[in-house]
Amino acid sequence: MGKKRFVDLSISIEADLPSDPPMMIPKIDYLTHEMGAEQMKLFFPGVEKKDLPGGLGWAVEQITLYTHTGTHLDAPYHYHPTMDNGKKALTIDEIPLEWCFNDGVLLDFRHKADGERITVEDVENELERIGYEIKPLDIVLVWTGADAAWGTEQYLVKGAGMSRESTLFLTKKGVKVVGIDTWSWDRPLPFQAADFQQSGDAKVIWEAHFAGIDIGYCHMEKMANLSAIGRPHGFSVCCFPVKIKGASAGWTRPVAIVEE
Repeated sequence: MGKKRFVDLSISIEADLPSDPPMMIPKIDYLTHEMGAEQMKLFFPGVEKKDLPGGLGWAVEQITLYTHTGTHLDAPYHYHPTMDNGKKALTIDEIPLEWCFNDGVLLDFRHKADGERITVEDVENELERIGYEIKPLDIVLVWTGADAAWGTEQYLVKGAGMSRESTLFLTKKGVKVVGIDTWSWDRPLPFQAADFQQSGDAKVIWEAHFAGIDIGYCHMEKMANLSAIGRPHGFSVCCFPVKIKGASAGWTRPVAIVEE
């Protein structure tokens, strides 16, 4: 067997970065080892700081965040209460584990402009270029290059996005988990809003997400480091989400496993 190379495809959860809308920016309170020593006095009556190694106790963090903060996996429930012709949409704690560890496929759309749709034709052309045919349960990763803007306000408007049709093109082939290195699987929200204002056609709003009403699927958003995979296929992806009862998403640390 060859050597395995593990590629971290996630971003870190950090406080105060402007790469989310203001109400979604995470807050982290760091309780230091010095603070931990004071807390330990509550759990161990009679202990003094001098009794602890270096006079220090435990370190703990208190975090305020959304289930869609950081790299996360969206469940079908995020898109609508139903999926698959009226069945109850799965929440994140109901996602089958077998969806989340499969062969990976990397589709390169860095040539697409910010806010542009990734069409079925785009997907077909890229699959032809890399010489690959999608099979059921493949985990398809969409590479736009937007992660280079992570940590800045520009991240919110960077990258192309999937369309309803290109999403259904994948899910009709049995794909259940996909991922992208942008803030959203859809085009950035301001581009959708501008199109809606111009056309008045609500079908442009969240079109790729709403495709999950027809065929239930999960997508990862805010991925990173896709360039480090180094190949379009011939690797696997592991992306088990945190179980949150009845929730629309769960944080995940996706990893590409490359046999070398």
